[in-house]
Amino acid sequence: MEPPLLEVDAIEAGYGPIRAIDKVSIEVAPGELVAIIGANGAGKTTLLMAISGVVPTQSGEVRFAGRSITSLPPHEIVRLGVCHAPEGRRIFPRLTVLENLELGGFTRNDRPEMRRDIDEICGLFPVLGSRMNQFGGTLSGGEQQMLALGRALIGRPKLLLLDEPSLGLAPLVVAKIFEVIAGLSQRGIAVVLVEQNARAALKLASRGYVLETGRVTLTGSGRELAGDHRVRDAYLGEG
Repeated sequence: MEPPLLEVDAIEAGYGPIRAIDKVSIEVAPGELVAIIGANGAGKTTLLMAISGVVPTQSGEVRFAGRSITSLPPHEIVRLGVCHAPEGRRIFPRLTVLENLELGGFTRNDRPEMRRDIDEICGLFPVLGSRMNQFGGTLSGGEQQMLALGRALIGRPKLLLLDEPSLGLAPLVVAKIFEVIAGLSQRGIAVVLVEQNARAALKLASRGYVLETGRVTLTGSGRELAGDHRVRDAYLGEG
């Protein structure tokens, strides 16, 4: 059996005296899509930020490809192949679409290859190709989310952390975003997906975890969790 690409082992993290996640453990295999669902304030965003080094862990360990990354700074974690598309998109509004995409490849020194990757991103999201010289801040919310996802992919991740990619977007845009996410595993990219749309996330995911008040309370395949009455009552609106 292939070893996990990502191993999060009993980590605790938070902000000052506030502990947002408490002894959380998850695993992600190479090319696997794993969903993290839970209510607002459950610790989902903090978990992703702890994995990517933005929020320091207070205890426990994060391992990527067998190597501990617990104490590494975020830019070193990116160099290893972990890219993070945060909640709220966080694009650079005063830079052009092209400049935003190029910043996603800040660890790369292969500009011709990066240019080909940018062309590939424009194939996934054609609207970005027609907006290359437009400032990021002038894009619609959906276009900014496409840009944020494209910027993360330019880093050629082995693992992509996605935080609420569908938040506030029109249904047609959401469908396109999820279509691209679903295709990432075929490219060998593992995904940890934090998503309020639990139904869509579990449909995409091979496995999932439920976080409640900073702790993992349920885990199973996407299908198992979608069929669990506790998940259906709390997160799928079927209670």
